Amino acid sequence: MIRPLLMATGLLAAAPAFAQAGGEPARDPTRTEVWTPVPATVATPVGRAPSDAIVLFDGKDLSAWESEQGGRVPWRVDDGALTVVPGSKGIRTRQRFCDIQLHVEWRSPSATAGFDGQNRGNSGIFLQDLYELQVLDSYHNPTYANGQAGSIYKQAMPLVNASRAPGEWQAYDIIWKAPRFSQGGGLISPARITVLHNGVLVQDDTMLAGRTEYIGAPSYAPHDCAPISLQEHDSKVSYRNIWVREL
Repeated sequence: MIRPLLMATGLLAAAPAFAQAGGEPARDPTRTEVWTPVPATVATPVGRAPSDAIVLFDGKDLSAWESEQGGRVPWRVDDGALTVVPGSKGIRTRQRFCDIQLHVEWRSPSATAGFDGQNRGNSGIFLQDLYELQVLDSYHNPTYANGQAGSIYKQAMPLVNASRAPGEWQAYDIIWKAPRFSQGGGLISPARITVLHNGVLVQDDTMLAGRTEYIGAPSYAPHDCAPISLQEHDSKVSYRNIWVREL
């Protein structure tokens, strides 16, 4: 009998609160409505870049790119895909970027015999030419976790491995916040990145410790906006449907 009595007592205690809430005068909802400024309209056609995006590669046009050494892009374009030519060096955008939303689709080679670890489908997307989001065939291909697909190379492992099988198209959707430096060259705020790999969150507002280094700890040096680069790493990785929105 004790438990029902306690429940009844609780209901009686709550009754004045309900009565008080019901007795409040109605509030004007328009006081919390914001009508201006009106957000710009962005068209989002299925399978195509948003209307306010800069299309970097549409399957044919390479005018947005150049070799990392300057001059003509040395990679091959076939069937709407841009494919690395091993030994030809990387490529970079002619335009420089800071804060961006970036969409990139990529495919590692379907032939994997004789390749494993970092030698299987290796490439990379460099933000501001300095910070690498790793591209790698990480489908049943063990390697160090901060070097697999979806990692910020040698800094941050992905939250999960969302890799598809070799030869299948994959997608990265990236939000990049550039680092800020003072006029004297000091770091005000580090770079941050959010990445979805095939629609799955793998980097969640990750803070970078500095530029990508193969050997040694990362660190910052002041710089301005810079190109987006795609790495040539001796593997015939393909890219398509690349677009960017400046934030």
